[in-house]
Amino acid sequence: MKRILLLLAALCAAELHAQSTVVEDSIDMYDLQQIEVVSTRARTTTPVAYTDITREEIERNSYGQDIPFLLALTPSMVATTETGIGIGATSMRLRGTDATRLNVTANGVPLNNPDSHAMYWYDTPDFISAVGSVQVQRGAGTSTNGTGAFGGAINMTTSPLSPDFGGDASLSYGSYNTNKQAVHISSGLMGGHWLVDARLTHIGSDGYVDRGATDLKSYMFQGAYYGGNSMLKFISFGGKAKTYLTYTGVTKEEMELYGRRYHTEGQYYTSDGPYVLADGSHVNYYDDHTDNYLQINNQLLFNHRFNERWQMNLTAHYTYGYGYYIQYKDDAKLLEYGFSEENSYDASGEKIRKDLIREKLMRNHFGGLNATAVYNTSRLSLLFGGSWSYYTCPHWGELDWVQDSPAGFSEGMHWYENDVNKQDANIFVKADWEAARGLNIFADLQYRYVNYRAWGVNDNYDETTGAMQKIDIDKQYNFFNPKVGLRYGFGAQGRNTIGASFSIAQKEPTRSDFTDRFREEFPSAEKLYDYEVNYQYNSPYFSGGINFYYMYYRNQLVKTGQINDNYDALNINVPKSYRRGIEVTLSGKPAKWFTVSANATFSQNRILDYTNKVADWDGGYNETYMGTTVISYSPDLIAGLILDFHVSGFSAVMHTQYVGDQYFTNYANPNMKLDAYCVTNLDLGYSFKTRNAKSVRFGLAVYNLFNAKYANNGYGYSEYYSDGDGAPKTQHDTAYYFPQAPINFLANVTVKF
Repeated sequence: MKRILLLLAALCAAELHAQSTVVEDSIDMYDLQQIEVVSTRARTTTPVAYTDITREEIERNSYGQDIPFLLALTPSMVATTETGIGIGATSMRLRGTDATRLNVTANGVPLNNPDSHAMYWYDTPDFISAVGSVQVQRGAGTSTNGTGAFGGAINMTTSPLSPDFGGDASLSYGSYNTNKQAVHISSGLMGGHWLVDARLTHIGSDGYVDRGATDLKSYMFQGAYYGGNSMLKFISFGGKAKTYLTYTGVTKEEMELYGRRYHTEGQYYTSDGPYVLADGSHVNYYDDHTDNYLQINNQLLFNHRFNERWQMNLTAHYTYGYGYYIQYKDDAKLLEYGFSEENSYDASGEKIRKDLIREKLMRNHFGGLNATAVYNTSRLSLLFGGSWSYYTCPHWGELDWVQDSPAGFSEGMHWYENDVNKQDANIFVKADWEAARGLNIFADLQYRYVNYRAWGVNDNYDETTGAMQKIDIDKQYNFFNPKVGLRYGFGAQGRNTIGASFSIAQKEPTRSDFTDRFREEFPSAEKLYDYEVNYQYNSPYFSGGINFYYMYYRNQLVKTGQINDNYDALNINVPKSYRRGIEVTLSGKPAKWFTVSANATFSQNRILDYTNKVADWDGGYNETYMGTTVISYSPDLIAGLILDFHVSGFSAVMHTQYVGDQYFTNYANPNMKLDAYCVTNLDLGYSFKTRNAKSVRFGLAVYNLFNAKYANNGYGYSEYYSDGDGAPKTQHDTAYYFPQAPINFLANVTVKF
């Protein structure tokens, strides 16, 4: 009996030791997986305006909509979508700045396209489901890899690998045939060292706008080796996207005639087309009028903890992308598609026009290395590191079909070809020092080098030379971006904090800034001086903060009304401009089951000494000096309210956002603006456990609860011409809008095991 008791005691002790070891290993693995995060993340002691989005919030908002609509829960953020339902062609603006000025990283690796600086969210479908946390930094932020952050930075980290076996499966279905199917499985810790995690997802939708279909397939794979103080992790994610082109939008006149879901992309006139417009014209639509893209992102991360003070991260990354969009062009000039003059004019000397189907293609390779070392003591946190990346991308155009197969045409013929190389390197050092009790001094010094080369022939036809536009760009940039700040905590338990910071950020022009117009000189780099002062109060039941910012720009690239021959709006450097505002955040918990949060941004966004230009059909521009004027797409007020109810497995979260008027141009033209709108979304959920499942959640998302009729994006241009018969020249404005869906639904069930 005694031996049996001793044996049982030994077994219990072994089990407890094993459990303890698992717990310790879990903590160690989690800590190791956070090393790659610290180089891009702000902390509570960092005097930077930021908002963290937790995994719980991510899960609640990952039914199928793209990431910008999750980010719209944070202050000063506005999400946009072309399809009307938040899936497919989506984007965002932060403090009025567009997506090309928002730095986006995943585990410290840049996701912005190095050429256009844009973030195309459908290139990484459902990546949000694999994200553990998101930090949105407003303003210049901390040092980041990739293009400079002029409005803010979006730092995402993948979910830490779990030491426990498990997974989940999710199904969503709703209005406009919107659907999502996802499955995820995690191996848990195998053999004390190995972990594997994988996810597959499909997202589809017909879209609110006609033919606004989206088909997204994606995968996510993580494999890791854990060795106590070290972890080697390989991450691969990406997918294949096919979206119908919807970028044209619709005018108010078209909406009155054909409805809010109408747009003209893929439309062509024909004598016997099956669709008849209000004016009696017969039209048809090209079904394959689509954007297609394949992207594969690979990351190899090595995290090592030398001791309690020293840690390091090395990240190698490589991204492959191949894509094209295919378009039906009605009544196109052959001269602008690589045909010789001999084959581009008829016998009477008129330019020959034909319907055609064209493709614009690109294939890119993007790779690099990030390195970070971290030194921590009780009063000092020191980070230093750097990165290097290389990007190459050929662009070319092909003609698939030309009406009547005119002389000089061959299927697949190229009508333009150009190539891009870009090198981007930076080194940085950050210090966060507790100089005295409650007082932290922050410094962040970054040097960044950029070499950008582009050559070949572009897709714009140059009337002055009688040939396609030549590209010959070779530019180098050297940027020094310092950031300094103070943060002081005081009062009971340090609940009150005040902070102040000053930052300089610099950013090179985008590809389109170089190529969208025929210019005598290249655009200049932009420079931002960012001043921020904030106060924050935190307690268990209430928190609130106020942040004052003044963002002063030199040579900001803005649209002045100039257009090229393709009616593309051109960005021009303006010497002086600014954004200044007040961001207010409040959060209270009056009961265990109820939380209310609110935020508001009051801002003033101006260009100084601005001259507006309107294209004159007789040549040149009609110029008007405006003095100080409003920056486009910059509302004076953005406000949000979140009501969060949680009772015994039931949850109800209501989010309301108000966005003020936004002008399409920089001279406050009332004929070209987005009217203010207020939209409310409601998320209902019920979770419970079963014998075989960790949790089962049924959810219902109701978007645009109060059926607001609004558009969250648009664009426009003006022209100066006479209506004929000796009438004087007048300005004619054209505006396009992207209407959003009325009340719509998306149901979801998720099972975790």
